[in-house]
Parts: sequence; structure tokens; C-alpha cells
Amino acid sequence: MVCLSPSLLMRVTSVSLKRLRGTFFDKVHLNLRAGNGGMGNQKFGGVGGKGGDIYMKGSKVKDLMGVAVQYPERKIRAEHGGNSIEKRLLGVRGTDIVVEVPCGVRAITDDKLIIGEVNKINETVLLARGGVGGNPATNFSGLRGQKFNVTLELSLISDVSLLGFPNAGKSTLLKACSNAKPRIAAYPFTTVKPNIGILQYKDHRSISMADLPGLIEGAHANYGMGHKFLRHIERTNIVLMIVDVTGFQLNLQHPKRSALETIMLLLKELELYNPSYLDKPMALIVNKMDQPGSEEVLSEIKSKLANIEEFSENLPENMKCERLIQFEDIIPISAKSDSESVKAVKEYVRLSLKNLAEKKWSDTVQGEVEESLKRLKPTSEEKGPTLV
Repeated sequence: MVCLSPSLLMRVTSVSLKRLRGTFFDKVHLNLRAGNGGMGNQKFGGVGGKGGDIYMKGSKVKDLMGVAVQYPERKIRAEHGGNSIEKRLLGVRGTDIVVEVPCGVRAITDDKLIIGEVNKINETVLLARGGVGGNPATNFSGLRGQKFNVTLELSLISDVSLLGFPNAGKSTLLKACSNAKPRIAAYPFTTVKPNIGILQYKDHRSISMADLPGLIEGAHANYGMGHKFLRHIERTNIVLMIVDVTGFQLNLQHPKRSALETIMLLLKELELYNPSYLDKPMALIVNKMDQPGSEEVLSEIKSKLANIEEFSENLPENMKCERLIQFEDIIPISAKSDSESVKAVKEYVRLSLKNLAEKKWSDTVQGEVEESLKRLKPTSEEKGPTLV
């Protein structure tokens, strides 16, 4: 079995590396061809070697750039099995190929069939099976290996995701909370690929937080970076929606949105892309509270969201959600200058994850109890005679 290590995957020309540097690969489309089985030997009853398989294996690589670099033509070919010969009746097995991928990768065929996914280091999934070597059952003819197209699609695995429009302060908050060092500047789209930081606590608890690049209106329909990053919310446990208290305007060709409008637009984008995202625990982070008039804006946000049904009735259709949610908490912060408010975010994250874990444990236990009671419940045949 051949395992493609990260070092081997990166052996390409300096020109190619320079072209790809800074690119975040979370999706790669590949053509797979597993090895064909070798021919058997009818005269001597020899069996052909099995064709090589193609696997993907969870590793510590950050994205799928290694796969894209190693296979620039997007073709993976496993070795064919050896033929059976007089001096070697059992043909040599074709060498397998193991492609190292980050945890959180799912393999999907062009027909939208999910082959499998890897969520842990060293977890392995068979992508394409090699053909059986020629034997009496196949009339000593080797069978062809599987051949088809597949998309490797990465969804980041993190405890927390930061979601918001560009320049809301997501990267600043991530840097203030964790050990991450994202690029920060006072203009939209500074973050062009996800950054992950680790929140450390005094009792050595560690929590992962992902800063997703900013969305724009229409992200659900793949405008801007759209689907490329909304997909990464799928495997996160809780969502922190972060908004600029002063509102947001992408450029002069786009309308100026207030903080409240920003909140409703973000909720609408989530609902249109995947309504199940709204089931995740979610808190609202109102950033840049050091700006003039921020307290009045915060008061209005809390008042409107407390009566969200009434507030939503007068919203335009592009901001009106079919499902109205209540945030678990609304936390005002100034990520740049107020360390105490940042601590409040860290404490919320920890408490929310604790509550979520307890709920999952409780639901699991309840389900097991209900299943046990069903098994213990007597059937009609087991019941005794009815007394008259």
C-alpha cells in the first residue's frame, strides 16, 4: 500500500507553489480508476493478482491543496494486478493508493452518492475498489477496477464558527480569544480563507474556533464566496453571529445596512442555504461598542429581537425569515480594546458547549431507556388470559 505523505504531496515546481500559495482548497474533483485484476492461468489453475484500491485517509493536513498539487490533471490511477504465470501462479497484487486528506472530507460521486467521509486522524475510507484477479469463477479473466468521478469536499470541523458580513471584526475577535494570527485590516474581505484558533482555559480545556470569510447578500445563491464557506458551518457545534454596531456597506453600489438589518439578512442567508443551521445554538455578538451611539443601537437591537415576530412583519421579503429564532445570548463587545468583553464571549462558548454536551447525553440516555422499555413490553401473545 502506497501512502502519499504531506512532504511528497508538496514536491512540485516552485512556479506551481507560488501560483497556489494562499489558495484554500476545500473541494477537488477527481477521476478515479482502480487497478484491473490480472489474468489467471487456466492451464495451471493460477489466479491473477487483485487490482489496487484507492483510499482516502484522515491526516493533519489543513486542506486539499496537497491533493490538487499531486494530481494536477485530477486523475488517480491505481496499479493493475499482475498476471498469473507458470513460475508465479498467484499474480502480484496491484499497489493501493492512499490519499491523505484533512478530517472533515466527504467523498461524493457525480450522481450525488456519498461514498463516505473521514472525521478522525487515520480513519480510512475505500473510494474505488480494484478488480478481482482472474480465477475459475471469472473464467480466468481479470475484472476491471471501478472507474468514476468523485468530488472530495471539505467541511471544517470546529466547536465554534464566527459568521458575519465583511469587516465585522471576526478576525479581530478570533485573535483576541485564541492563539490564531489572522490577517487583519480595515477593509472588507481581509479573510479569504478560514482561520482556526484554539481557545485555551485555565483548567487546560481547549475549544476550536473558526473564522469564516465574510458573506455578502445572496451568499445562499453562491454570490461572493457563497457556498464555498457556508458549507463549513455544517460540522460546527455553535455559531457566533458577529455584527458591526454601526452597520455595514460593501461599497457605494450597495445599500447601507443597519446592524438590525445585517442580523436579519444573515439569518435569511442561513435559512435559504440550509434551514437546519438555525437549529444550532447561536449567540449574537455586537462588536465595536466603543463607537459613539452604540449603546442606543444595542438597546434597539435587544428590544426588536425580544419581539421578533412583530418586528419581522414590517421587513421586506429578502429579510423576512420563515423560522424566527431567539439568540441564546446577546453579547456587546469591543474586540480591539475591551478584553473583559472578549472574556464574556469565551465564557459563553464554554457554557454553551457544556449545555449542548449534557443535552446530547440526556437525549442518548432517554433514547436507550425508551428502547429498553419497548423490548420489555409484553406482546399480545405473551399476555395472560383476560379475567371475566
